[in-house]
Amino acid sequence: MHVQEWLETVPAVAVYALVGLVIGLESLGIPLPGEIILVSSALLASQHGHIDPVVLGASATAGAIIGDSIGYAIGRKGGRPLLAWLGKKFPKHFSEGHIATAERSFEKWGMWAVFFGRFVALLRIFAGPLAGVLRMPYWKFLIANVLGGIVWAGGTTAVIYYVGIVAESWLKRFSWLGLVAAVLVGLTSMLVLKRKAKKAQPVTAAE
Repeated sequence: MHVQEWLETVPAVAVYALVGLVIGLESLGIPLPGEIILVSSALLASQHGHIDPVVLGASATAGAIIGDSIGYAIGRKGGRPLLAWLGKKFPKHFSEGHIATAERSFEKWGMWAVFFGRFVALLRIFAGPLAGVLRMPYWKFLIANVLGGIVWAGGTTAVIYYVGIVAESWLKRFSWLGLVAAVLVGLTSMLVLKRKAKKAQPVTAAE
């Protein structure tokens, strides 16, 4: 069976569930490739009409918000011993250096670290649990969590989806070359968003 024909057989609800689950677990504090899954699914939606980009974006947003909220609750209850335990289980992601870097970001930017952390892989994993450990007021965390989830998940889905639509003719003409081009454009868009997010941090804090 051709790859495209196989993709058409994948139920849309399975794609929505997978995206929401992976992003939710990543936001909860488990190192998973949430961004890669979201970008890939948005590209898939642009090429296969049975996947609704609006539902896809909503699933990703819900996973991000719910996962971060659960991570916050776990971090608030577990405290620093939880970070030490995570450091032993996932030394590559929860090393003392990574935790110290994330903690400095939280101390400097507060709730903005939760918001802009959505666009940075390291902070995206740490945001919920670390906010709980540092006992950030929940209302501040919730506002930053919801807004960050909507902008990151919804924005990423929209950008990559429309990139895929524009690249559709290339996909038809050049097969895998067009797909590679679409992925590169999508990843470039994400890097631009991340760079803007990092630049906006000090400006926003100053205001």
